[in-house]
Amino acid sequence: MESTMPGEPVSLLSPVRDDDGAPFWEYAAQGELRVQACADCGELRFPPRPCCPHCQSFASEWRLMSGKGRIWSYVVPHPPLLPAYAELAPYNVIVVELAEAPHIRLVGNLVSGADAPLGSFPPERIRIGAKVQVVFERTAHLPQWILERP
Repeated sequence: MESTMPGEPVSLLSPVRDDDGAPFWEYAAQGELRVQACADCGELRFPPRPCCPHCQSFASEWRLMSGKGRIWSYVVPHPPLLPAYAELAPYNVIVVELAEAPHIRLVGNLVSGADAPLGSFPPERIRIGAKVQVVFERTAHLPQWILERP
């Protein structure tokens, strides 16, 4: 990974911040996983959007999640999908189903611990259904995941 200061990694991907999703990234920068909810009917939704697909309300709020989930699916790209990731291969990309909202699934990487590099978790140890906990990458605050019980 590139670095702006010695020893300080820079994320290769940066979040695309739009008006609807900006609060997600602001909470992530604080180490919180929050999901948009309808302020009228309470339905959780992701990705964030202006209108509730359940009741069509435009009122919303951001609910704190436990950050727990389970691996719903995963892939280990060979070769990497993006050329900038070639030196980091092999690495995993997982889809996590949130414990509080199984219909919400987030994409991230399974890593060996908080602040561990991409590719730090052996791909052969990944299991569908494994319980995970969110951690946030230090620079871009992307959600990453660690095993709940290593």
